[in-house]
Amino acid sequence: MSPPPRRRARLVAWVALVATVLLAGCGVNRPLARRADAIVAATRPQATDCTREDHCAIASPYHELAARARADSTGAVPVHYVDVLERGEDSLLLRVHLIRAARRSIDIQTFIWADDDAGWLVLDELAAAARRGVRVRVLADQLFSLDDVEWLAHIARAHANLEFRLYNPTFDEAVTQPLEFAAGLLCCFSRFNQRMHNKLLLVDGEIGIAGGRNYENRYFDWDQEFDYRDRDVLVLGPAAGAEMQASFDRFWAHPRAVPLTRLNDVNRRLVADAGMDAPLQPRSSVDRERIDSLRSRAGDPAYVQAQFAARALRVGRVDYFSDAPDKAARPNDAALLELTTRISGLLRGAQQRIVFETPYLVLSRRAREVFQELHRRKPPVEVLVSTNSLAATDAFYVYALSYKYKKRYLKRYGFEIHEFKPFPDDAPVFVADYERLSGGGNTGRYHRYERAPLVRGGVRLGLHAKSIVIDDRISVIGSHNFDPRSDDYNTESGFIIYDAAVAARVGAAIERNTAPGNAWTIAKRRRAGLLGRINNAIADLSTSLPLFDLWPFRYASSFELAPGCAPSRPGTPEFYACHVDVGDFPEVDLPLKTIYTRIVTAFGAGLVGIL
Repeated sequence: MSPPPRRRARLVAWVALVATVLLAGCGVNRPLARRADAIVAATRPQATDCTREDHCAIASPYHELAARARADSTGAVPVHYVDVLERGEDSLLLRVHLIRAARRSIDIQTFIWADDDAGWLVLDELAAAARRGVRVRVLADQLFSLDDVEWLAHIARAHANLEFRLYNPTFDEAVTQPLEFAAGLLCCFSRFNQRMHNKLLLVDGEIGIAGGRNYENRYFDWDQEFDYRDRDVLVLGPAAGAEMQASFDRFWAHPRAVPLTRLNDVNRRLVADAGMDAPLQPRSSVDRERIDSLRSRAGDPAYVQAQFAARALRVGRVDYFSDAPDKAARPNDAALLELTTRISGLLRGAQQRIVFETPYLVLSRRAREVFQELHRRKPPVEVLVSTNSLAATDAFYVYALSYKYKKRYLKRYGFEIHEFKPFPDDAPVFVADYERLSGGGNTGRYHRYERAPLVRGGVRLGLHAKSIVIDDRISVIGSHNFDPRSDDYNTESGFIIYDAAVAARVGAAIERNTAPGNAWTIAKRRRAGLLGRINNAIADLSTSLPLFDLWPFRYASSFELAPGCAPSRPGTPEFYACHVDVGDFPEVDLPLKTIYTRIVTAFGAGLVGIL
């Protein structure tokens, strides 16, 4: 029930007043900042504990591969080594290993940094690298990173070699309060809504990891309730290394990359704690056993060589692309949409087949135009799509917008869609030590998104990978979700790899996610006769409306492979003989969530670019 008009008007006026007050008070408190700078300068350690030229870096097989790539590369024919990282804990282990192996510099960009086990572990390793004499720079988007001012104050004083900046902070503060969030939407929507979605770890300017993972337990198979099936790629080589370094430096120098001592709440904490020592302590719930186990393996070069470096592929051309930091401020400047523009061009160049994975199947205008063009060709380009079901997604309202347009995806674009299950058969393969995760608690503190309640318990998985394979020869792996937000608001980054062997690995991983035991197939409901045609006509009319799309009987449904049957393509007679219609939202338990999904489907079309 909505509030009465008078009450609603008072609420809007009150929020507007709060926004006005916050705006009036925004800006860096200069006297406070000077005091904080003085405290940091006086208390932050300067000395290093290593005098060697390599800053006591551990031995690493990746240094050898990087040296080989440098030696074999020419300006016309670059050489790189590539490894696709499918398992979350593997990706975390290699991050720790590379941080320990850094000889000169470590640069990190991320959208999220949580104060959980994974977040604390990486920060602790970065502080140790800084004490060795390695230059460490971290740039995290402000909105969902480290909402603990005490931690940020500790980081500001950790070591002179460790610099931490927040991108695009709200009202010159590190932590956004709920009223400030509302005020940001009211007063300065465009800037507030533009986030740095890039993910990058760059070591010594030539060894990089980029993809979909942020710094939070659920990205590394460490959360006891919900973990992501994500994808990173590790790339070594001088050409891509130079592109990664140039991109990071561009963001680091941008005015929206704000040092911690230019944030009022951090400075207040620094001044309040001026006389105290500043060690960075983990939360009491940290799982020391698994952290110690991972650290032991990450510090063993022989283990890293056998498990990871040995499988790296030697390839030629690898491009690293990143949008410009001020992309959203100049929306009509195509030169700033570097990754979006390149992806569109690559898709248009497809001749036979595209394998496409995204957690949120809400296509941007550019993507819709490209896929419609590809489907109109004779013969049309095949498009296999792997995405989340409502039961697996971390954002049910975004799923609802995808749900609204399923018929369009199936008919107008010719997609073959598979929606990931929350408890896939291959979960023990996808997630390290899956059986150890009990599902009895949540080790993370971040609950930004809504997840639908399910009919059974356990550790739920959801897709977070953003990847494309084009004609079995080109791979795109990065942070771009191929949605309106990635096109128009967020800055994105990623690799484009021109190599058939890498494409085969990525394509096989995506297709495994779409296997019958791991995903439901989305297909047209089996309706026949006049009633079916009438229903489809009414559903088409309802879907075409930006608001009031209330027709409950949709064109498509989710299908499960029947026991003893072989998979077949949707739309064929064999498909309906061997697949069971399991409804719109299989595994979802609460009818109210279904109602919410229907409501967003009906009224949320105008929110596509925001969500």
